Amino acid sequence: MKELKHLNTYFYKYRFKLLIGVFITIIARVFSLVMPPFINKSVQAVENYLSGPAADVSLVKEQLIQYIIIIIAAALLSGFFTFLMRQTIINVSRYIERDLKNEVFDHYQKLHLGFYKNNRTGDLMNRISEDVSQVRMYAGPAIMYGIQTLTLFCCLIPLMFIKAPTLAAYTLLPLPFLSVLIYKISKIIHKRSTAVQSFLSTLSTFTQERFSGISVIKAYHLEEQTNDQLELLANEGRQKSISLAKVNAWFYPLMIMMIGVSNLLVIYIGGRQYISGEIKSIGLILEFIIYVNMLTWPVAVVGWLTSIIQQAAASQKRINEFLQTKSSIRDISKGPHQIEGQISFNKVSFTYPDTGIKAINQLSFEVKKGETLAILGKTGSGKSTILELITRMYDIDDGRIEIDGKDLKELPLSGLRTAIGMVPQDAFLFSDTIHNNIAFGKENATPEEVIWAAKQAKVHRNIIEFSKAYETILGERGISLSGGQKQRVSIARALIKNPTIYLFDDCLSAVDTETEEAILKTLKQSAKGKTCLIVSHRVSAAKNADKIIVLEDGKKIQEGTHRELIQVKGYYKALYDSQYSEKEK
Repeated sequence: MKELKHLNTYFYKYRFKLLIGVFITIIARVFSLVMPPFINKSVQAVENYLSGPAADVSLVKEQLIQYIIIIIAAALLSGFFTFLMRQTIINVSRYIERDLKNEVFDHYQKLHLGFYKNNRTGDLMNRISEDVSQVRMYAGPAIMYGIQTLTLFCCLIPLMFIKAPTLAAYTLLPLPFLSVLIYKISKIIHKRSTAVQSFLSTLSTFTQERFSGISVIKAYHLEEQTNDQLELLANEGRQKSISLAKVNAWFYPLMIMMIGVSNLLVIYIGGRQYISGEIKSIGLILEFIIYVNMLTWPVAVVGWLTSIIQQAAASQKRINEFLQTKSSIRDISKGPHQIEGQISFNKVSFTYPDTGIKAINQLSFEVKKGETLAILGKTGSGKSTILELITRMYDIDDGRIEIDGKDLKELPLSGLRTAIGMVPQDAFLFSDTIHNNIAFGKENATPEEVIWAAKQAKVHRNIIEFSKAYETILGERGISLSGGQKQRVSIARALIKNPTIYLFDDCLSAVDTETEEAILKTLKQSAKGKTCLIVSHRVSAAKNADKIIVLEDGKKIQEGTHRELIQVKGYYKALYDSQYSEKEK
C-alpha cells in the first residue's frame, strides 16, 4: 500500500469532488434500503386483506398504491444518485489518470539520454498506459464500491438483526465464506494478471521494434522468421491469458452459488419461523431475500477490492520506479539567459556511463561567436559526442565547457536548448504533415516561414511534387521520404527556429555533392553571424569552415583551416586526396 501514497497528492487536489461523491454514494445506498421494507409492507397488506374479516378493499388498494409509489420513487432516486455517484467518483479517477499520465510523460522528457538507452520503448509505453489504467481502478471503482460496501454493512446488517436476529444470522452465514473464496481467487488473479501485464510489455516492445524496422525485415527476407517469433509470443500470451481466464471463470459462479445458498437458508429458516409463529409475515422473508441479493455483491467486492488494490499497488510500484529515477542532468539555473554563441572546451573528458567507452579525452578547442567549426574524424572518434555534450544530453566527467565564458552547467537548460538548432545524423520525423514537421522547430510558424525554411534546405521542390504538398502525411519516422529528403526537412526544421548556435551532425551524408554544395551555400547565408559546428565525413562540408579540427579516439590530432591542413601530411590531407581528383586540386 505504501506505493499508493503517491496518489495522495491527487486525492487532495480533488478532495471536494471526492467528498461530494462520498456523500452522494451514501445517499444512493440509503434510498436503495427504503424499498425492501415497503415491499414487506405491501405483502403484509395483501395478507391482512386475505386473512382479515371483511377488510376495506379500497383502503388496501390505497395502501398498495402508496407503497408502490414510495418504492418507485426510492428506486428512481437511488438510480439518480447512483448516476451522480459515478459522475463524480469515476470522473475523478479519470482526472487522476490524466494527471498521472501527464506526470509520467513529463518526467520521461526530463530524464537523461542514457535512461532511454537502458529501457525499452515498449516497457515505457506500457507503464504510462496499462499500469496507469490499473491505478485508475483503485482511484475510482475501488473507492466507490468500498464506500458502497461500508455503507451497506453499517446500515443493513444492524437492520436485519433488529428485525429477525436468528434469520439474519443464518442469512449472513455463507457470506464470509464467499468473501474468503473471492479473496483467494483474487490473489491468484492478481498473480496471473501481473504475468499478463508483463507479457503485454514484451509484446509491445516486440511489435514496436518490428514495425519500426520493417524495411530491414523485408530487405533480409525475414518475414517468415518474424512471424514464427510472433507466433511463439502469441502462444505464450494465449497460455497466460487462458490461465487467467480459468481463474476468472470461478468468480461469478461462486457468487451465484452463494446467493442461492443464502436464499435457500432464508426460505427454509424463514419458512420454519413463519410456521412456528416467530415471523408474522411472509413479506419479511421476501424482504430478507432482497437484502441477501443486496449484500452478496458488496461481500464479493471485499475480495475484488483487495485484488484491485494489489494490482494498483504493483502497477504504481512500476510507475514509481521511473518517477523516482533522477536525471543525471541537473538544471540548477532557472532564470532567463541570453546566449551569444561563443563555445569553449577546456581539457574535456567524457566516458559513456552505459558502455564505459571513453569518447572524449582531454579535448580543448574554441569557437568564437559567428564562426563555423568543422569536426572530422573516423567513425567512433567522438565527433557526435561533442554535440551531445554541448546540448547537455550528457554531463562531462572532467574539464570545463563554456558558453560565452560561463560554465555550461550554470546555464538554464531551457535557455541553452532554445538557443541551439540541432540537426541529428539520423533525421527523426514525426508521423505528421511535412508542414508540421518543419514548423516543429518554431511555435506558431507561418506557412511562409515554413516554405522559406524548405527552400533554404533545398527540399521545397521535392515537397510540392507530392499531391498534397506540405500537407502530405509522412509515415512513421518519415518513412515516406528518401534519406536525403528526411535530412533536408530536418535541416529546414532547424533553420526555421533561427537559433544562435547551429549543430549539424553529418546531416548531408544522404545527399549528392551537388545538392550538398547548394545547401551549404544557402546555410552560409542563412546562418550568417551564427555559431556553427559541422560534423562530417566529407571535406566538401568542411573546407569553407573558419576552423577545422580532426579527432582520433576522442583526442584532437589536427587543427587549422582548409588551406593549412591540406599542406601538411595527416588525416585531413589523406581524406582530401581520396575525395578529390588531381584536377580538382
